[in-house]
Amino acid sequence: MTQIAGSLDKPEFPRSARYDADWMMDGQMGPNAVWLTEWLGQAMALEPGMRVLDLGCGRAMSSVFLAREFDVQVWAADLWIDPDKNWKRVQDAGESARVFPLRAEAHALPFARDFFDAVISVDAYQYFGTDVLYLGYLSNYLRPGGKLGVVVPALTRALDGGPPAHLTRPQANGKVFWEEECWSFLTAAQWQQLWQRCGRVTDVRCELLDDGWRHWVDFERAVESAGKGIFPSDAEALEQDAGQTIGFVRALARRTEVEAVNLYEANLAAKFGVE
Repeated sequence: MTQIAGSLDKPEFPRSARYDADWMMDGQMGPNAVWLTEWLGQAMALEPGMRVLDLGCGRAMSSVFLAREFDVQVWAADLWIDPDKNWKRVQDAGESARVFPLRAEAHALPFARDFFDAVISVDAYQYFGTDVLYLGYLSNYLRPGGKLGVVVPALTRALDGGPPAHLTRPQANGKVFWEEECWSFLTAAQWQQLWQRCGRVTDVRCELLDDGWRHWVDFERAVESAGKGIFPSDAEALEQDAGQTIGFVRALARRTEVEAVNLYEANLAAKFGVE
């Protein structure tokens, strides 16, 4: 186990290296959410006391990390994970004063407008955020000037003619990497274009994680070696791909200030005749 833990200490993610390897592996539901949250936090300038929505938080590892590393309050929202179980994990992590688990559906968020200083989403936004109208909806819950950041599995290049064969044929364990949900994977340029269409956000920046595929493989192999996998490993397909097709994208934006929002909404009202 010491060797496995050592393989998860990465210089790219120095904060994550302080976290117990078993805790990260026991809480995983795919790629390492702690690493990805750290990468996101490197670009978001989160400040103590901020109210943060962690949308699609899974088993709340990202929420605990945000609270502990940035001293923020986190609403840990997920549709599929029992909030009672997340509350137990939060208590065990010593973050019950700063992390508040709840069940929420991404299209029916139970919050007041302008409530959050920041919204983040790690390995979840691709399931609902490719809807061209979704970003405008989500921005309602950010205060003017508030920060938005997501990390998603993504394409490193546009697909012409479908995914490559090594992603669609079964691995030795029988698992096929490319499932229907993978059609929600976009390139950084495609995410940039999608977000820039939304008049309620500004300062959009979308970029690939260097060696993202390798980090994904390293974590898959560690989980596999530790016998902690809840899904069959995708490491074989990712190794064959070697970043030609699959990686991670970080998308960042800021909600427009109130004057710009009011102008945007006034233009919409005039266009559709709504008072």
